[in-house]
Amino acid sequence: MSSTSSASLLLAPVSGRRRTTDRLMRGILLAGTVIALIPLVLVVYYLFSRGLKGMTASGFFTTDPTGNFLGNPGGVKSAILGTLEIVALAAVIAIPVGIGVALYLVEFGKKTIFAQFVRYFIDVMTGVPSIVFGLFIYITLVTTKIGGSFTGWKGSLALALLMLPVVTRSAEVVLILVPESLREAALALGVPRWKVTMKIVLPTALPGLITGSLLAVARGMGETAPLLFTSATVFGTTYNLGDRMNSLPAQIFADISQPKDDIVNRAWASALTLVLLILAITLIARLAARRSRVS
Repeated sequence: MSSTSSASLLLAPVSGRRRTTDRLMRGILLAGTVIALIPLVLVVYYLFSRGLKGMTASGFFTTDPTGNFLGNPGGVKSAILGTLEIVALAAVIAIPVGIGVALYLVEFGKKTIFAQFVRYFIDVMTGVPSIVFGLFIYITLVTTKIGGSFTGWKGSLALALLMLPVVTRSAEVVLILVPESLREAALALGVPRWKVTMKIVLPTALPGLITGSLLAVARGMGETAPLLFTSATVFGTTYNLGDRMNSLPAQIFADISQPKDDIVNRAWASALTLVLLILAITLIARLAARRSRVS
C-alpha cells in the first residue's frame, strides 16, 4: 500500500457538521469580542468628545485652579504635577520592595510555610478596597500629625500599599517563568546564588517586571479615595511632598459635581489627561522592554 493511500485512511475528511460547528463557534467568539469592545469604544469616544472641550480652554495645562466659581476656573497644572510627584514616590517605594518580595518567594522561600503565608497575605491585600489603605494612613499618620497633617508623601505611602501586592504577584509570576536550566547552568559553573539572581534571573525577567510594575502604577494613578484622606487638595502648585498636594483624581472628584459647565468640562479634561498620562507611561515602558530584549 502506498504512503498516499495510507495517509488517506489515517486522516479522515472533516464532516460537514464539524465544519458548520466550527464556523458557528468562531462566529460566537467574534460576536462576544465585538460586544465586549462596544462599551470600551463608547467610553473612549465619550471621554475624548467631552475632554477635548475642556482641554481647549485657555491655560488648562499652564495655570492652577483658581477656586473662582463665577469667573475663570483655571487649569490643572497643580493637579498634573502633584499626581506625577505622588505616584513617582509611591513607585519608588512599592516597586523595589515588591520585586524583592517576589525574588524571595521564587528563589529562596519557595514552598516554605512562611512563603505560603506571605503569598496568602499578598492575595488578601490585592482584594482590599483602596479606601482602606487611605483610612489606615489617615488614622496612623494624619490624625497623629506625624510629619504634619495632610501631606503628599502620606498619599504616596497609601498608593504604595495599594501597588505593592500588584507588583509582587505579577513579578512572582514572571520570575517563575524564567527557565530553571539557566539557574542550574550558572550554579554549575560556580556562580554564587546572589549573582545568579542579579545577573541572570532579573535581566531575563525584566520585560515582564516592567509590565507588572506599570499595571501597579496605572492602578495607583487613578485612585481617588486614598488621596482624599491623606494629601487632600490644594489649588496652588507645590513641589514639596511635605505639604498638601493637588492631584488629578482629587480634582476630578471635586469638579464633576459642580453645577457650572466650565468646571464640569475641566473634570472631563482632567480625566482625559489622566488616561493620556497612563498611556504615555505604558508606551515608554514598552519601548524600554523592547530595547532590553534587543540588547
